[in-house]
Amino acid sequence: MKTHPKILTSLAILVVSALLAPGITRSVKASSLRETAAVRAVRRIAPSVVNIRSEKTVAADSVLYATRTGQKVSGMGTGVVVDRRGYIVTNYHVIAGVDWLRVTLSDGGVHTARVISFDRKADLAIIKVDAGHALPEMPLGTSSDLMLAETVFAVGNAYGYEDTVTCGILSALHREVEVNDKQTYHNLIQTDASINPGNSGGPLINLEGDVVGINVAIRAGAQRIGFAIPIDDARRVIAKLLAVDRLTQTWHGIQTKDDKQGPRRRLLVTGVDANSPAASVGLKQGDVILRSGKQTVIDAADLERSLLDHKPGTQVELAILRDGKTVAKGLVLGTRKAASTAQVPSADTQTWKAIGLKFEVVKRQQLQEQHGSKVLEHYRGGLKVTGVRKDGPAASHGIQQGDVLVGLHEWETVNMENVRWVLDHPELRTFNPVKFYVLRGRETLFGHIPIQSDAR
Repeated sequence: MKTHPKILTSLAILVVSALLAPGITRSVKASSLRETAAVRAVRRIAPSVVNIRSEKTVAADSVLYATRTGQKVSGMGTGVVVDRRGYIVTNYHVIAGVDWLRVTLSDGGVHTARVISFDRKADLAIIKVDAGHALPEMPLGTSSDLMLAETVFAVGNAYGYEDTVTCGILSALHREVEVNDKQTYHNLIQTDASINPGNSGGPLINLEGDVVGINVAIRAGAQRIGFAIPIDDARRVIAKLLAVDRLTQTWHGIQTKDDKQGPRRRLLVTGVDANSPAASVGLKQGDVILRSGKQTVIDAADLERSLLDHKPGTQVELAILRDGKTVAKGLVLGTRKAASTAQVPSADTQTWKAIGLKFEVVKRQQLQEQHGSKVLEHYRGGLKVTGVRKDGPAASHGIQQGDVLVGLHEWETVNMENVRWVLDHPELRTFNPVKFYVLRGRETLFGHIPIQSDAR
C-alpha cells in the first residue's frame, strides 16, 4: 500500500513534535532559573543610570576663542541619579573643562546638563538635567559592611557602549591610589569587575542592586583592577555639594553626622549653630532626623536635597527621634548672612577689584530676546557687562561692554553671588587663570582670565 506524500509529511511533523515536546516543556520551566539575583540587581539599578557625553576645546594660548573653533575632544562617562528632580552624581574628571554635557537617560531621552557643583579633591561632581518629569533615584546601599569576595557589578558607558554591565568581586578595601602628582584617592574599593574608560562616575552595585560605590579609576596596564569610591564616603561629599547654604544661601544651622553600620543607617544631630533656625526650633545633640517634609532621611545628602526648593522664610516639618519618641519640629529656614559688612566688600566692589568688571543681571527670557532662542538650551540667565576697567584683567583678555557672562570655570553665573563664590573659592589658585564664557551676539566665546586673589 502506498502512502500519500502529504500524509507522510503530516505524520513526520507529529512524530517530531512528540519527540521535541518534552524538551520544549523543560525549556519553558528552565527559563525561570535564568532570572537570577544578578539579573534582578541590574534591573533594579538600570533606570537610575545615565550616560554622559561631552566635548571640550583644546585651544592655543590666545585671549579669546569662539567655542566653534579649535580642536574638539569628545569625552564620555557615566552618572547615577541622586534626586528625582534631575540631580546626578558623576566624577569631576568627567565634566572638567567641558564646553557642553549631554545626558542620555534610561528612557532614551537626551538632555543638556549643567554643572551644579564639584569637589576636585574627592573627584565628585553634581550635574543637573531638566527632564520635565521625575527621574528614578538610585537604590542606596552602604559601604559600611562590605565583604571581601562578595559579588559586585559595574554599570556604565564603557568605551561609549552604553549601559554595559560587568561582573566581579570585591578584591580589596581601603586602597590608597595615586593617579598622578595632582590626584590621590583614599579609602577606595578595589574590584575585578571590568571598569573601562567611560565607566567613570557610574555605580558599583551589590547582588541586591544597591549602590555601594562610584566607579572612579583603573590601573593602567593592568587587567581587572578597578577602583570605586565607597558610597558612604561619596554621600558625605554629595551632601556638601547639594548643601542649600552653598547653592541658594538658605540656612538651617544643623550640624549632623551620618551613622551607618550595616542595616543601621541614620542621621544624627551633633550640634546646632548659635542663633540659627535649628537653635530656634530646639534641635539638640543626639536627635535623629527621620524625615524632612516628604523626604525620608537616611543621611545628610537626603536632608540637603529635601531643602533644595525651599526659600528662606518657609517652614519645613521635621520628624525627630528623641529619647525613643518621635517629635515634630517646624523648621523655618533662614538666610546665610555675611560675617560683617566691614570685613566683606560687596560683590560689585569685589568683582571690580578682582577682574575689572561691572554687571547687571539678565534673566533667561531677556537672553532669548537678545541672543536667540537657542541659548535657552544652555543658559538659565547671565550677567551683562556694563563696565570694563581699562587696566583690568578682563579688558586685557578680550571681554567687552555688552557681553553676557554665563560661566566661570565649571559654574554658571546667573547672579553676583555665583561670581563671589568663585572669587572666594578656597582652591582658586588651582584653577586660576579662570576659564570664562560670554555671549556676544549669537556666539558663545571663551578665554582665560587671571583673578587677583588679594582683591578682598
